[in-house]
Parts: sequence; C-alpha cells; structure tokens
Amino acid sequence: MVLVIKALILISMVACLTSVAHAVAGQATFYTPPYVPSSCFGYQNRGVMILAANRGLFAGRAACGRRYRVRCTGSTNAGVPKPCTGRSVDVTVVDLCPGCAGNQVDLSQEAFSVIANRDAGRINIEYKSYIKHFFSLSNK
Repeated sequence: MVLVIKALILISMVACLTSVAHAVAGQATFYTPPYVPSSCFGYQNRGVMILAANRGLFAGRAACGRRYRVRCTGSTNAGVPKPCTGRSVDVTVVDLCPGCAGNQVDLSQEAFSVIANRDAGRINIEYKSYIKHFFSLSNK
C-alpha cells in the first residue's frame, strides 16, 4: 500500500511539473556590474546568474526570486550568425529592465556568456520557469 501511495505521489509531481514546463520564446541582451542595488533585493548580493525582467514578466515585483532556465535559440543579427553555445543557464529574477520590450529579458554578462557569445549582444532565447526540488521517497 505504501508503495502505491508513493507511486501516485510521484506521478502527481511529474504531472504538475510538466504543466509548468512551457517554454516562452523571446530575446535576451546583457548588462554589466555592478548588479546591486536591485529592484528586488536592494543591496543583497544574489550572485551573478541573474536576470532583469521586462515589465510584464516582473509584474510589480511578483517575479522577484523566481528562477528561470534560459537557452539560446539563435542569432538576431548577421554579425554573429551562430552565437549559441548549446548550453542553458539557470538564473534568478533580481531586477526590472525598464527598457526591455515585452518579449525581452536582460541577463547578467556572466549568464549571457554561458549560453552565447557576448559579441552577439542580442540573441533569440527560450526560457521557462525552473523550480529545483529535492524529493525523497525513502521509507525513513
């Protein structure tokens, strides 16, 4: 019986995570230090794998602390035709990007460098909400 309950819990968790794993297409640019103060955390340093969100995504600070997985999908200019590294990066929303368009985010230069050549300046991306969970289904 315990095994059946654990299986049902696991299936429910996978179903919930699958429903929020929808990727959003957009564009990314990058910004340079200093990264503090930020709109979300003031002078609290949240590291360098960070993101400044457009007004819609920022939603009046509702996005503060939210994590996203960002992946480069291609170039936006002919200057760097293949900017993507093939990697993804996990970032935390720490700030508002007041100059960003509705489909744009501003990554720290360190986060941008993980997924693309900085010489590109602007890239096409996909991003999705990312929640890191550690589940234990042991009998302890």
